[in-house]
Amino acid sequence: MAELTPMMKQYKELHAQHPDCLLFFRLGDFYEMFDEDARIASRELDLTLTTRDRGKAEEERTPMCGVPYHAAEGYIARLVGKGYKVAICEQMEDPALAKGLVDRDVIRIITPATVVESSMLEEGSNNYYASLCQTAEGIGVALIDVSTGEACATLSDGEDARDKAFNELGRFEPRELLVDGDLAQGKRFALDVQLRLRCPVNVGQRGLYEDEAVNAALASQFEGQELSGLPLPVRLALGALVQTLRALQKSDISHVRHVDYYLSGRYLELDLTARRNLELTQTLRGKEKKGSLLWVMDKTRTAMGSRMLRAWMEKPLRNPNEIRKRLEAVKELKEATLPRQELLLALKTVTDLERVTARIVTGLANARDLVQLSQGCAGLPALKARLKGFRASLLAVVAEELDELSDLRQAVEQTIADEPPFSLREGGIIRPGCSEEVDRLRDIMSGGKGTLAGIEAREKEKTGIKNLRVGYNRVFGYYIEVAKGQVDLVPADYIRKQTLVNGERYITQELKELEDTILGAKDRVNALEYEIFTKLREQLAANAERIQRSSRAVAAADVLVCLAELAVQNNYCMPEVDLSASIEISAGRHPVVEKTLRDALFVPNDTSMDGKRERVAVITGPNMAGKSTYMRQVALIVLMAQMGSFVPAASARIGVVDKIFTRIGASDDLAAGQSTFLVEMSEMADILKNATPAAC
Repeated sequence: MAELTPMMKQYKELHAQHPDCLLFFRLGDFYEMFDEDARIASRELDLTLTTRDRGKAEEERTPMCGVPYHAAEGYIARLVGKGYKVAICEQMEDPALAKGLVDRDVIRIITPATVVESSMLEEGSNNYYASLCQTAEGIGVALIDVSTGEACATLSDGEDARDKAFNELGRFEPRELLVDGDLAQGKRFALDVQLRLRCPVNVGQRGLYEDEAVNAALASQFEGQELSGLPLPVRLALGALVQTLRALQKSDISHVRHVDYYLSGRYLELDLTARRNLELTQTLRGKEKKGSLLWVMDKTRTAMGSRMLRAWMEKPLRNPNEIRKRLEAVKELKEATLPRQELLLALKTVTDLERVTARIVTGLANARDLVQLSQGCAGLPALKARLKGFRASLLAVVAEELDELSDLRQAVEQTIADEPPFSLREGGIIRPGCSEEVDRLRDIMSGGKGTLAGIEAREKEKTGIKNLRVGYNRVFGYYIEVAKGQVDLVPADYIRKQTLVNGERYITQELKELEDTILGAKDRVNALEYEIFTKLREQLAANAERIQRSSRAVAAADVLVCLAELAVQNNYCMPEVDLSASIEISAGRHPVVEKTLRDALFVPNDTSMDGKRERVAVITGPNMAGKSTYMRQVALIVLMAQMGSFVPAASARIGVVDKIFTRIGASDDLAAGQSTFLVEMSEMADILKNATPAAC
């Protein structure tokens, strides 16, 4: 370290604080990387690797590479997508004003589950960071999506607590997982993560799980929500996750305001095998959305609605009353053709308010994000007005929850330019007329034409010199030019600056002050614009809860309208959902297969199971006869009904199901040492062990 330059010492010290990250070290207009970080970035990003030549031998030179700061987001996205963590090190003071070495610090650590930039996220999917913690009571499961502010938690207990926990995580497909040390060392844990979740695992330090730290984190993060009744493992998992996210973001995450704690009996349960075989969100072979149930059903108009539809599909309800409210809303929308089309038009104008709010609260939003928020709010009044015309109770609740946010939209429109630049430090983000001082400085920067004309008019009137002219050149700056024939009229306070063939040039104290003002105007106007922008961003952040509440209402309206459109376009019927043990389906169809058939029609078929005499159906036939299709069809119709959707059938009566199991097709699991036969027997044994009277 003694041989290093002060800047490289600073770099080494900061890197030592974040040894598991690639350090993006801000130097002027670039983020630079050195040593092993530079080698990795050069390899992964196809960047040219250079060296710092300080007279050393070639093998002793420091490898380095860099990316422009304004284009860094794309490079970071590629690195994070490959599993790397990136620490952003910024200049904490203006280099022009710094005395000696510029102060720098890490302002944020970007990992797969902490990104909030839209370019790094899939708009139709949540981006969860999950947390598991095991105690004698069971395994606490907690999840937070920083990009939207959503948080939820539950408890997995009993002999099969671990399997339940992994099945629960399978609903959310987290991008990262935080676990306590004891759980991470359990048998088969690493293999379970690799085979079931396929996401990076971070082992939490013991200090994250201490009572004092957990209680303080929960009390400050979820202020106003009573969490003392949560089971201990849930509290520990959630508290450790909050502390971890704060440490990574190094900024406010107050948009994560409420945690949804739910019991296992609230939603229909699907294990990972069932979810995979039913191809809910992706196909079994190609891992693509096309060909899945989500592909058929996701006709939402907003990113928020797409995420909510996916959540409803992953967590079908078990309460008939809640299901019925959704179905009644879909029914009314289905029957109201013109109002439904008007809702669709209004929804198309709403942008992703949830994720832009996250960027605003965390201090990462730029002026374009604020314009996006304003544009997204523009369609809310029309959407609310149209929703008020419906009678269904759920639609009435949605209309009530939907805040038009007119004051926030107006604040943005009055402050931010229509097409602001990407950078916040280079000016041009504040609308003309918003600030008199900004307008004055801009006028000065553009040559001060108005100011110069005013000075010229005053000096002509004061001196009586009719041909007096105020001008500017790069060598002498601002001046007053007087023809030789009128030099005797020049006042005593004029200071001669240059002699010309036809006249003299002078300066005055006012012109000198104007020149100083112009030279510093650019820096001052940029700083003032940033100050105005920051105040507006803080104002919007203070209203984050309003925006989030309205976002959820928009998402719910979008999903309900989507389900109504599906019912119309695909000839779905409204199912009857009750607490019976029956599954009665007339002329049922597979929702995906019927959409993929090109030159043939899907042949409908019936299902009759009353839960008493008809509890089991034996399906026989040759290969490719449609046995698996029929089994999946029944399961998908049940799932669609319990998520609140109409179903592909002539009629359907569904007794609420608590679990869905599948055992379809032949496959092995060689990584876990299981042959095809062993996989089949293990899955069948799991079904028989966990089946309940209300299982499907």
